[in-house]
Amino acid sequence: MRMTKQDALGRLQRLIDRAAPASGDRLPTERRMAETLGCSRATLRAALAELESRGQIWRRVGQGTFRGRAPIGQPLRDAILIEATTSLDLMDARVLLEPQVAAAAAERREPADIAHLRDRVAAGRRAGDHAACERADDAFHQAIAEVTRNPVLIALLRHFSGTRCRSVWQREWDRTYRRVGVDAFRHVHSDQHQAIVDAIAAGDAEAARREMAGHLALVRQAIRAASSGPD
Repeated sequence: MRMTKQDALGRLQRLIDRAAPASGDRLPTERRMAETLGCSRATLRAALAELESRGQIWRRVGQGTFRGRAPIGQPLRDAILIEATTSLDLMDARVLLEPQVAAAAAERREPADIAHLRDRVAAGRRAGDHAACERADDAFHQAIAEVTRNPVLIALLRHFSGTRCRSVWQREWDRTYRRVGVDAFRHVHSDQHQAIVDAIAAGDAEAARREMAGHLALVRQAIRAASSGPD
């Protein structure tokens, strides 16, 4: 028997309480919600429209559905903001932040940190496919933040990292890594990673800043080339 809108409303509200407990939290996709509730997409949309009219949820094209009233005249939650930006916006933020993080790592490094960073470089050289390259790159940059022992910097780098897992970003990252190529990553990019680690190991903050800035400039160039070229 077809589920009514009222039945769907009751189930939907319970789903929202579980999946998006706080105001501003993102709800699952319509497809996933319809599968979870066992109703059609049309019935789900009618239920969502009812909740939106009550101010219990709000929706934005290309971003999703969120719990609570739509924000008016106030900043969006950081997760929403990330979804609304581009990969080049993210790279701009990384170029501004990560050279300073590398410099701080050079000033605060300990012997065990250098061994760990060298392990991360070695993992990049062993990467066998595009996905492994991406994971190795992500782990390397997060490891440098961890050397600073600053929880705010570590959290920011993890936040940047989290964008790579979002479906809205994945196509652009995949396209960039295809363009760079596994062999280039294992050699050119890993050589750049090695130069950053060498500067950190030497305690040379300026060199670490310079090497990181140069590395990210080349990554940004690759993203621009991938974004303007064919898939």
